[in-house]
Amino acid sequence: MSAESAESTDDVREAERDAIVAALAPVVEGLVATFGSLCEAVVHDYRRPEKSVVAIAGAVTGRSVGGSMSEIGMGMLARGDAAADELNYLTRTQDGKLVKSSTMLLRDGGGAVFGALCVNLDITAVQQASALIGELAGVAVRPEVPTTTFGDDVESVVSSIVDSHQLRQSRPWSELDRDARVALFRGLDDQGVFAVRGAVPQVAARLGISRASAYSYLAKSRAQDAPPPGPDTSPGAPA
Repeated sequence: MSAESAESTDDVREAERDAIVAALAPVVEGLVATFGSLCEAVVHDYRRPEKSVVAIAGAVTGRSVGGSMSEIGMGMLARGDAAADELNYLTRTQDGKLVKSSTMLLRDGGGAVFGALCVNLDITAVQQASALIGELAGVAVRPEVPTTTFGDDVESVVSSIVDSHQLRQSRPWSELDRDARVALFRGLDDQGVFAVRGAVPQVAARLGISRASAYSYLAKSRAQDAPPPGPDTSPGAPA
């Protein structure tokens, strides 16, 4: 394929993606009008992860157009075209709301993931009522629900992910050995952190290390995940 043909194909694909995003903008308004004030609907454009929110209705997470994706979105971004829809999962906002969510991926005609339509339903009151009934019946069970960072700035989301990974290590960065440090960076990379522009310097600042060290640990983590080289099949190579 010539360079001109490739460029034309890319233009067509981008136009298709733009059209899908534009078509979904009124859909979010319709969803919230149907389900009421406890519902929020969001269209994310993964082509701009730092400001992925391109359409939003409702106010469950407090975001606005130009806001960033959450940890969940970054994980989707990291999985790329291998990602799958996540439906009816529970999360908790930083101000304590219990939210039932579904993330439905947007794909172009070639099957490439480029965004998502998300629906968030504030079920805090429902959960409280359920807990009360459970307590009265003597069968109350309070599930552990992870807290998710929702905000208009991606820096807060990145910082939250870094802090979460450090907590799982149960030791401060200074006490981690080389393998644990590399594993921490691998975990951040798997969660899509480094797909965000400027994430490496931010992670370095959060951990209290130099940018050079952060880039070095990231390179080491990716080198460990790289597949081993195949056999030498060049002419004269040993069989």
